[in-house]
Amino acid sequence: MQYWKKYSPEELASKIDNALKHNVDFSHDISLGYPASKLDGNVFYDNAPFLKDAPLLRAYVANPNHIGCHTLGESEHAFSGTHELEKEVLNVLAVDFFNCKPGNFDGYIATGGTEANIQALWVYRNHFVNNHDAKFSEIAIVASEDTHYSIPKGSNLLGIDYIITPVDFETRMIQKEVLFDLIKTAKSEGKKYFIAVSNMATTMFGSVDDPNLFVDVLQELDVDFKIHIDAAFGGFIYPFSKGNDEIGLNNPHISSITIDAHKMLQAPYGTGVFICKKGLIQNVLTKEAQYVNGMDLTLSGSRSGANAMAVWMILFSYGPHTWFEKISVILMRTQWLCDQLDMLRIGYYRHSKMNIVTMKSDGIPHEIEEEYDLVPETHDGNNKWYKVVIMDHVEVNHLEKLIDALKELKANQ
Repeated sequence: MQYWKKYSPEELASKIDNALKHNVDFSHDISLGYPASKLDGNVFYDNAPFLKDAPLLRAYVANPNHIGCHTLGESEHAFSGTHELEKEVLNVLAVDFFNCKPGNFDGYIATGGTEANIQALWVYRNHFVNNHDAKFSEIAIVASEDTHYSIPKGSNLLGIDYIITPVDFETRMIQKEVLFDLIKTAKSEGKKYFIAVSNMATTMFGSVDDPNLFVDVLQELDVDFKIHIDAAFGGFIYPFSKGNDEIGLNNPHISSITIDAHKMLQAPYGTGVFICKKGLIQNVLTKEAQYVNGMDLTLSGSRSGANAMAVWMILFSYGPHTWFEKISVILMRTQWLCDQLDMLRIGYYRHSKMNIVTMKSDGIPHEIEEEYDLVPETHDGNNKWYKVVIMDHVEVNHLEKLIDALKELKANQ
């Protein structure tokens, strides 16, 4: 680990305070040109006594704006202190999590995985247009049927086609021959440029795609492509359960990664991360943003610096070793659930290194779904799966109640 370490509570508070000192202080500084201020004093009292012991809340009240991309060129100097802490987060994720060379990436803390995924599609669409004079009709996104809905949403927004690749019902894996035929057909219909989205834990199943499968097929068919990893769910767990040599930015064919901090990291909702290799994010430079220092390369524009501080504090309050221990406990609970389902002979899918267990619906009656708040694959009346996600708050005694209910059901059949 080059950047990730564990800080004491005192060190965390000191670094937050120092960062805020380098930001504009709307309560005391003369700052006339920004369409912003501290949070409204009628609701967010900035002299509340408890704030002295709550560094993150102090950051929220200070209301830093993290507009722009702070890994490239200049940024708004009024918030330079907290911008530096966002860059520390990106160093940890890009280098220590995903094996990128230091300084060989750009990125930012986005409003969530949906934005980060669409940012990637936007970057690559424009890359093909800017560097290959591609027409929108010549560009296609390709991903598995289990891919997050942000990808078809991005396809619709960006005006480029989306090729949905079926997966095996039991293994949730893409079959190479199926992918080959789809890409070959698309190429014959005029597609020349492909954006492949490879999942590091799909939302419903926790299944993990092999990005090299996309590489093999796309190279065999001799088409231009970029590969994006959607690690919105798996990015904070899979690198520790599996090891991140297989799927990382050290892979020459992988160009970007999405991670969601408001899932496994338990940051506030509205906190995702987009990271891409150097030389790509410039494709979405908004030249019209002249009043923004450094201009803007992000989909969201203005965004909460306080959410970035939340990610920073969580990461550095754990450090790598304590985080690994936390993930190990969650995986042990997941395995316990799988062992119980095996004994009950209830069918399910689980990737061995992930904390999602998706049970076949034919063994789960509606009353159990409702009582334990299980999530169906679809709400259209044709559901075949229910998932359980073993998050930090889900303990074995919670899972045991579900198993007891299933045992009682079996006994009464």
